[in-house]
Amino acid sequence: MDPQRLKAAYDQLQSLDERLAHKLRPRAGSMVRADAERLEERLRDLADYTLELKDVVAELIRAIASRPAPPGGGGPGTA
Repeated sequence: MDPQRLKAAYDQLQSLDERLAHKLRPRAGSMVRADAERLEERLRDLADYTLELKDVVAELIRAIASRPAPPGGGGPGTA
């Protein structure tokens, strides 16, 4: 497991949560029916969140499966 990659993926996850999660959570007292435009906007937000979350999960898997980076950085498997 590469702890640096794991930390970077975790930071990505935190950033995703801060930027988009509030758009997906239902608001208190929001029992009003949304119009088609609002539904489309929420669907786009959900799609963006889902695609970015997929990337973060893939990076987490790579971090868990990879070797730790050598001291000083660089080396095989780094981009």
